[in-house]
Amino acid sequence: MKSKILMYLFIFTLLFTIFIYVNDKRILDSKENQIQQLQAELEKVEEPALQSSENDLSYFGFANNEDAITYFENRDIDTENLEAEIEDAIISKNKAGEDNPLVPHAGMEGDMRINRIRVLNHKWIIADFTDGTYWGEVFLSYEIGENGEISFTPEKSFLYPRS
Repeated sequence: MKSKILMYLFIFTLLFTIFIYVNDKRILDSKENQIQQLQAELEKVEEPALQSSENDLSYFGFANNEDAITYFENRDIDTENLEAEIEDAIISKNKAGEDNPLVPHAGMEGDMRINRIRVLNHKWIIADFTDGTYWGEVFLSYEIGENGEISFTPEKSFLYPRS
């Protein structure tokens, strides 16, 4: 009798274990399918958002601004390398032992240097500057003269507070 009870108990335990395994496997498969569907939906939503943010970043840029390019073409100025020429003209003002004259702040821990430049359109530029410890940004306007000389005018600037 005792052996029959143990055999029935063993069979019941085996059936219960199989039931738990099958049930948990079904739940796990269902959750994995749900995760895959949600990931597919997320990818569909993220793709247009990434494309629109890339378009937003390039909107304020000389290379994608047809009006700015047309402005220079109407003045018979070659626009193919113009952005690089403007950047070179600004960076060339970084001289050893003195601040860049386009930065209206004196260097406190060294010489103020312009690091990065973004030509926004046919009139404006934004640039990043630093002296190694302090940093900020400057908004410049520029003109290209009849002789091809580029002149810059600092309009606004600010230093970030040191934390």
